[in-house]
Amino acid sequence: MAKDEESPRPESPFQASASTDASSTTSEAVWTYRGYRLRASEFTTAMVHFFRAEIQRANVWRQRLDTTTNWAVVTTGAAIALAFDPNGFHGVIILNTFLITLFLYIEARRYRYYELWSYRVRLMETDFYAAMLVPPFHPAPDWAESLAESLLHPDFPISMWEAFGRRLRRNYLWIYLILGIAWLAKLTIYPTLIQHWDELMQRAAIGSIPGILVLSSGVFFYLLMVLISLLTAPLQQATGEVLPRYLEEVRGVPLNRAATEAAKPWFRQSRRRKQLVALIITDQAEAIAEIILKDMHRGVTAMAGTGMYTGKEHRILLCALTVTEINQLKSSVHKVDQKAFVMVIPAQEILGRGFLPLEESPKRPEGG
Repeated sequence: MAKDEESPRPESPFQASASTDASSTTSEAVWTYRGYRLRASEFTTAMVHFFRAEIQRANVWRQRLDTTTNWAVVTTGAAIALAFDPNGFHGVIILNTFLITLFLYIEARRYRYYELWSYRVRLMETDFYAAMLVPPFHPAPDWAESLAESLLHPDFPISMWEAFGRRLRRNYLWIYLILGIAWLAKLTIYPTLIQHWDELMQRAAIGSIPGILVLSSGVFFYLLMVLISLLTAPLQQATGEVLPRYLEEVRGVPLNRAATEAAKPWFRQSRRRKQLVALIITDQAEAIAEIILKDMHRGVTAMAGTGMYTGKEHRILLCALTVTEINQLKSSVHKVDQKAFVMVIPAQEILGRGFLPLEESPKRPEGG
């Protein structure tokens, strides 16, 4: 028979609450979490300093993005100037195109770092500062857990494909367009206008590489860039600077998730918070359950089990928790029972008290 222990844990592990200080004559709102009690002024001061630090990090990587774009613009101008010199060669433009592609890759990689810091800033803006401006102060249930998870286990909130596509559409398609026009102008009208197709093939040739192969490679490259920009356009895993964090739902699926799922499988990247289920096989079930209930404020379900090898009965504790709590759980179990057997299993989704609210699943349309 399974025994379910009700947890006193609030909807959010970081949720603010009001309490009365026994040593004070007035009531003051405090921030409580896992036994810690911070006054509102102390918590706000810490959040302000943290917010300023993340803003600084985001600004640094934003400047690095601008620097890479500046490199691309300067080298493009220099390459076109050299190509249109009376003794210039159109291969300079082709070489610069490869260099621009390298800059695009570097910028996409930098953009992923920028999105990491920007993601944290947006979490604080939408769920701390914005919630503070609209009484009563009520952040989203998962915002602080998401922020803590990002600090403990940093992970890029945007895939390399999405970052590459964003920078390509915003900046580099225009640079490629200018290079393409300059390349065709160099081949067709400078220094003299071509008279027939064979002359174009002669100008396009690079050493022993035939002109038709050079032109075909150029057309293929530009089509590939356009194709990448179109395929990555639906990806919206990262909210970015101006996209809202919370979007309206389409058929029960958030817009950003729906757009991501519509893309090719090799572009997908999960962005869900890491939620876990712990199974603890122990002979000290009551003591361990008490620690989990009182110190971690998590619910515990006790079940009876039998070891098939020894034939001995044991208690099995089932506990749902987040990735930020797993170290505390293992430490608590080790203090009570060093012979305990602990299994930590990733959970696809956990809904209910202490996690995201349990909502009714969207109904399927008739005939679907």
